[in-house]
Amino acid sequence: MQLRYNFRLYPTPGQRQALARAFGCARTVFNDGLRARQEAHAAGLPRISDGELSKRVITQAKKTPERAWLGEVSAVVLQQAPADLNTAYRNFFASISGKRKGPKIAPPWFRSKRDNRQAIRFTRNARFSVTPGGKLRLPKIGDVPVRWSRDLPAEPTSVTVIKDAAGRYFASFVVKTSNQPLPESAAEVGIDLGLTHYAVLSDGRKIDNPRFLRRAERRLRKAQQNLARKAKGSNNRKKAVVKVAKAHARVADARRDRAHKLSTALIRENQAVYVENLAVSGLGRTRLAKSVHDAGWPQFVSLLEYKAARYGRHFAKIDRWFPSSKMCSACGAIQPSMPLAVRSWTCPCGAVHDRDVNAAINILAAGRADRLNACGGTVRPAA
Repeated sequence: MQLRYNFRLYPTPGQRQALARAFGCARTVFNDGLRARQEAHAAGLPRISDGELSKRVITQAKKTPERAWLGEVSAVVLQQAPADLNTAYRNFFASISGKRKGPKIAPPWFRSKRDNRQAIRFTRNARFSVTPGGKLRLPKIGDVPVRWSRDLPAEPTSVTVIKDAAGRYFASFVVKTSNQPLPESAAEVGIDLGLTHYAVLSDGRKIDNPRFLRRAERRLRKAQQNLARKAKGSNNRKKAVVKVAKAHARVADARRDRAHKLSTALIRENQAVYVENLAVSGLGRTRLAKSVHDAGWPQFVSLLEYKAARYGRHFAKIDRWFPSSKMCSACGAIQPSMPLAVRSWTCPCGAVHDRDVNAAINILAAGRADRLNACGGTVRPAA
């Protein structure tokens, strides 16, 4: 399994200039390659091969006066730009042909120096290393101080240096690790995700929704009002843009930290975890869009999925059309309708249900039934 380990970088002013130069060179190579592909397609010429494209936008471009400054950065950084372009094209063609699942992917577009995120990648060929003093040594950049929050489990295969919209620098290491199965547990859990409570577990526990964006709205509103008053193109406006980005970064960091802690706790406690496959893209177009995006369900579910695979747990998604809220967990009867305003209801069999707890219990039962079916059991338990 390949994992990413992110650490904060604190480059010096000189190293920031070198990184900005590397960002610009990689961006220029990417745009030159994309332009060459588009012009060849418009002229009806055959597709430019990957090797020919790299030779044209890097090797030959360095010999011209207009692109001579490409030699000031590491050659590996430049070589990764055409590789990223080729990957983007392959994903695009696989998407339109139906080979790639999920939503359709747009064709690659030109990169801008005004993008919120700038990144360059160093592979093993670049001979990056971690010095005995704990600094990250990058070719033609120097030894960059790193804030190590934990040790790397193995030798990294590549490192990506990222600058985000808030002006922070990060090093993202790709590390190959083996699975680390946890001791088996007899507990299993079904999770019903919501907005009133972030998650309701089948054992009756309710986890509050932190609403990070709602809590930071006042700070964000002031920062955005301050930005709107600045003249376009001024230095004060650039500073105000960074302040807004920092406010959003605090919200995103808090949401990510919460998702990591909660997913780790659930994976450690339970042998199997079942969640409902929610249509977040559809819910994001309703009047609840702001609260839905603030909850960050897709991030939480993806963390559960990869941690379950890493630690030897079972993870499954229940079909989004499964009537978990309308079905009685005691007798299996399905109610004709269940408006969102109904938080508790009584089944004709006499069972009184909390809407969210009942849904979590049904998700757990459906996940167990599907798991038994895969092993030769029944499709659904008898009512």
